[in-house]
Order: sequence, then C-alpha cells, then structure tokens
Amino acid sequence: MKYFIADTHFYHEAVIEFSNRPFENVEEMNRALINNWNSVVKSPKDEVYILGDFVYKGTGAQANQILKKLRGKKYLVKGNHEKYLNDPDFDLSLFEWVKDYYSFKENKVRFVLFHYPILEWDGYYKQSIHLYGHVHNSKPDYFAQYLGANAVNVGVDMIHFAPISMVEVLALVDEREQSL
Repeated sequence: MKYFIADTHFYHEAVIEFSNRPFENVEEMNRALINNWNSVVKSPKDEVYILGDFVYKGTGAQANQILKKLRGKKYLVKGNHEKYLNDPDFDLSLFEWVKDYYSFKENKVRFVLFHYPILEWDGYYKQSIHLYGHVHNSKPDYFAQYLGANAVNVGVDMIHFAPISMVEVLALVDEREQSL
C-alpha cells in the first residue's frame, strides 16, 4: 500500500501554536505522530511518501531516531526544512531515496508529488493528481478553488495527523469531482 504525508515538523515546538495542533508540547506531538503513523502503516513493505518538512531544526541523530520508529519504506520529497540531511550523523539509508519532485503512474493515474502547491502539473489536463504540503492548514478554501479537485494537501494538519492512503486520496478526489 502507498501512503502520503507532509509537514510532520518533528521537534518543532512553535508549529503546535502556528498550526493549532492539539498537543501540549513537542514530546506529546512527536509521540502522537509516531503512534498515528504506525497505527496506519502496518507492513514493512508499505511505502510512505513524505512530502517535505519531516524534521524542523532537528539534528541528524534526532531524525534517525524518529525514522527508525516509523514503519514502512520511507521516501522523501524535500521540503524547505530538511537541514538534518546535511548533518554528518544522519543516516541517508533510512530513506529509500530523496528527491526534489517525484511523479509516478499507478493504475493509469499519474501522481505528482511536490512539497509546494503548484497551479499546473504534469498531466494536469489529463486528470493527474497533485499531492502537496507546505501550507499546513492555512486557506484550504483558497487552495481548493485555485488548484481544483485533483490537488490534495497531504499535510498532517489536513489529514488527521496520520499518513493518508492512495485509496483514500482517490476517494477524496472522486468525491470532489462529483460535487462539481
């Protein structure tokens, strides 16, 4: 199974207030994000695409510690807060790969993964699906209006603090298209 998530911001105390997250402190947030992830991602063969901002101002050792606790094969599409990648203590092998942008096709549907929301993407006029993060839970109506039904914000603040499956993404896009 494929899953998607963005903007976990592990170790980022200020994001709790900034995004109005329901946590008392960063330790509680980190623990909840790990537990939520592992309650959804069951198999070591499950693939989880992280669309940026995995750890905020954390060290390589802290990123290693979190990644080792999370189930599944992890792929990173870089965001704007991936400083831990440059830490000599970070174990890059904990990710299957790290990229700036990624596109793949599954069951005749193209998925375009990028940290940032973009107005048009590969296959935009052919019903491809754009998954993004970066904007947290700000202006959801604005992004829905300008990006359309096939763009989905997979930031944790929008997906109940747990990875969202490809099946759920497809159902959400279908539901949005039906309401147009």
